Amino acid sequence: MNELKIYDVTCEYRKNPIGLDVKKPRLSWKIQSDRRGTTQLAYQLQVSLKFNFETPIWDTGYIESEQSLHIDYAGPELKSTTRYYYRVKVWDHFGRQSDWSDIAWWETAFFETNEWKAKWITPNPQELDPASEPAFLLRKEFNLKDGIESARIYATGVGLYELYLNGQCVGEDLLAPGWTSYSKRIQYQTYDVTALLTSSSNAIGAMLADGWYKGDLSWDCTRNNYGTKRGIILQLNVRYDDGTEDLLVSDHTWKAFTGPILYSELYHGEVYDARLEQRDWSKSDFNDSKWMGTDTLDLPLENLVAQENNPTRVIETIKPQAVLITPAGDTVLDMGQNMVGRIRFTVTAPAGTKITLKHAEVLDKDGNVYFGNLRSAKQTVEYITKGEGMESYAPVFTFQGFRYVKIEGYPGQENGLNLEHFVGEVIHTDMVQSGNFKTSNPVVNQLQQNIKWGQRGNFVDVPTDCPQRDERLGWTGDAQVFIRTALFNYQGGPFFTKWLRDLKADQLPNGGVPFVIPNVVDGDSSAAWGDAAVICPWTVYLSYSDTRLLEEQYPSMQAWVEYIRAQGEMEYAWNTGFHFGDWLGLDSKEDTYFGATPDELIATAFYAYSTRLLRDTAKVLNKVDDVKQYDELLIRIKKYYNDEFITPLGRLAVTTQTAHVLTLMFDLVEGKIRERISYDLNQLVLENDYHLTTGFVGTPYLNLVLSNNGYHETAVKLLLQETFPSWLYSVSKGATTIWEHWDGIKEDDSFWSDDMNSFNHYAYGAIGDWMYRVVAGLDMDETEPAYKRIRIQPRIGGKELTYARATYDSMYGRIVSAWNITHEEVTIEVEIPVNTTAQIILPFANKEDVKENGIIITKVEGIFDICQTDKGVSLVVGSGQYRFVYKNERGFRTIYSANTRLIDLLLNEEMTKTLEMYVPGISNPHGQLARLKAEPIEKLLYHPMSKLTEDRLNALINELNALEEKLVTVQQ
Repeated sequence: MNELKIYDVTCEYRKNPIGLDVKKPRLSWKIQSDRRGTTQLAYQLQVSLKFNFETPIWDTGYIESEQSLHIDYAGPELKSTTRYYYRVKVWDHFGRQSDWSDIAWWETAFFETNEWKAKWITPNPQELDPASEPAFLLRKEFNLKDGIESARIYATGVGLYELYLNGQCVGEDLLAPGWTSYSKRIQYQTYDVTALLTSSSNAIGAMLADGWYKGDLSWDCTRNNYGTKRGIILQLNVRYDDGTEDLLVSDHTWKAFTGPILYSELYHGEVYDARLEQRDWSKSDFNDSKWMGTDTLDLPLENLVAQENNPTRVIETIKPQAVLITPAGDTVLDMGQNMVGRIRFTVTAPAGTKITLKHAEVLDKDGNVYFGNLRSAKQTVEYITKGEGMESYAPVFTFQGFRYVKIEGYPGQENGLNLEHFVGEVIHTDMVQSGNFKTSNPVVNQLQQNIKWGQRGNFVDVPTDCPQRDERLGWTGDAQVFIRTALFNYQGGPFFTKWLRDLKADQLPNGGVPFVIPNVVDGDSSAAWGDAAVICPWTVYLSYSDTRLLEEQYPSMQAWVEYIRAQGEMEYAWNTGFHFGDWLGLDSKEDTYFGATPDELIATAFYAYSTRLLRDTAKVLNKVDDVKQYDELLIRIKKYYNDEFITPLGRLAVTTQTAHVLTLMFDLVEGKIRERISYDLNQLVLENDYHLTTGFVGTPYLNLVLSNNGYHETAVKLLLQETFPSWLYSVSKGATTIWEHWDGIKEDDSFWSDDMNSFNHYAYGAIGDWMYRVVAGLDMDETEPAYKRIRIQPRIGGKELTYARATYDSMYGRIVSAWNITHEEVTIEVEIPVNTTAQIILPFANKEDVKENGIIITKVEGIFDICQTDKGVSLVVGSGQYRFVYKNERGFRTIYSANTRLIDLLLNEEMTKTLEMYVPGISNPHGQLARLKAEPIEKLLYHPMSKLTEDRLNALINELNALEEKLVTVQQ
């Protein structure tokens, strides 16, 4: 076995992708090594048309470089519809050479529009009304000769389509071709159908439904947003082993009819009458003499692009957990998880039996199934049996967001449902899971699961806000606040590449950005929403070092910043236009969705942030003039911000949590002013009893700025808070996904308004980013993107969390940051992939006490630098697995002093009793001393109502510490 090995070779993020139209695809790989501190010294890539590589068409030879990500193919011009094999070998700095990697491949689709010989077709509108609700069936018979070597279908639809060949469904993709800005870009798919063809007569069929193209969209349920006729374009390329080829294309010779799907809408569900099935309709011996004709559609070919995103598929199946009979008498399946997808069921019943499934997310406080928050979305599936024995069904062109399913009409349900007849099929974009996170706190672990399930349910081809009501749109603000969390949990390079291309396509001529992408509603260019044009490509770059995407999106990024710059009369402020503000902020007035932080502050802060990211992007792309221009612009925006929003004494003029958060997160202040604003933010949280008041804009950054500005323990208390409003409040209410509102279900179990109350809304799941980077400590040096230089810095704060572990499969390989703390010692486990280095901060450690697998760290292989700092021990290490153990000098004991804040005592019942003995009435929330709760104990000396002397203060502190010692001893 070779000690140096290549694995996980990819092309454009994917393994063996079929149907690329990228003329210079990028190749990446990962490296395994049995030695610590391994880095790549050189590589060699070969590309061949033949699997045996006898005559490679491109051979880089020995290239001395550490680069192992996104190596551009630089060989002869690629040909369309061709498979290319590639392999790689590497050398490391120890002088070792790997074997060749396993052979991988990519396959091209079409590079030029004129390669499409097919026509867009639709049922003849004179025979079949384009507005009719049933799904259309289209078919064509054809003959092939012997000796089929390979066969590919290139196809897409306007509306959703599903293909069948000789009676079998083609592929596993659902909801094809996905949702793009159809008037400008339509993805086409490539299918390998070699195994489905016969060397004689064949038949191909396609089902067509309205989907996003012409079905109901948005809360207005507007129709025909992109066109009024469904259609398909399809090209089958067949190659024979004698070198000849056959071509089948969609044209006017195809036939059309309707079938069993009588109605199908994304929001409303599907009606399927199995009695109307056209049995064997996609086989060659089917009698289609009564079928209707087809006509060509006048649609452009120029906007056809090969599949960019991973397809949508059934990713997982889950079984119902229970059957409930509600107080209203309804029979309801409980899936145990708020999921997105569909129910597949089997049934044996007489012909004409109608079974209805109605999907909902929650039960009301009486235990009845609750449909109110769906608004006009019906989420209803009806199936009518054909009566021919056991039947199996799942809807085809729709999906639902649900945990509970009301069942009507299932035979014998009055005697109880057999759960074995039902299964939930979880549907979302087929992304590779890349991250995991776990702690010693099971409620936090459930929060992490809720974050992931929220992402899965809302990443159905586009990053939607919610998956259940009459909306399900690609809201830009939601996507940008969540993207960093999203890219930790799942590999999202193709997903966001595709969505950002739609953003660029739908961007307005003046640089404004629509509220939703693809754009199907009125309104554009709110601060924090439109900034997705800059924040999202930059975050993809940080995660994957994707400079090509940065370069591609740079005009869009620049157009957005210049749009802001052109607004109003003040070039360095953004004080005009409509903004969502701190959406759903809890500091808002009654009956409003808008938080209390002024629009101008939020807008100007994001103006500065996008300008900074644009400047940094210009640096990466070596746009020297732009770097200078946007650096100067940033300086002026920050000056305006300070002049407008910072008082002469260095305080923020706006007293909301979100205002403080944005000011700190976007580095708009420095020095003593930053310290003061950090202190004030912490005070605001303490005065609110460790609760947040932030909305969509402030929440993603709140814990980050607290931890990064000296208040990590406050951030941890915010995370662990279980009363409203908090992340764990919804978990305490049984949530299995993230909610849109902090109190979607109120403390009395009543609901927020039906108008807007999603129970699967990932935006507040952005707390995940802080959990992974700060609590677990798995982060990067952003000057070396894609985790080329890793930063491991666990933040061990307080005794509430004793264990945390994060793993992340980066572009270079697996990264692990895990820590465990006991009363006696701290253990930190780290894994660093080959071809990277890491800075590791061992918090509160002394370098003389630290051992790595029992060895003093000065003698450990792979550690390049050791430094004692005020934060602990700082190490620079190379690749490998490490296990550090050192004494826990602090233990679990909290040391109380005159600087201890009253609120930290008042949250503990035993401490509160002791405090009351010295300061009677201190725990009364309505008493005169209540306003001091966020202050240090010593402030009581100066309050006339406390009657606390210095001697009694010292006695109180001694008694508190004695009590703490007793409590810690009991816990051990």
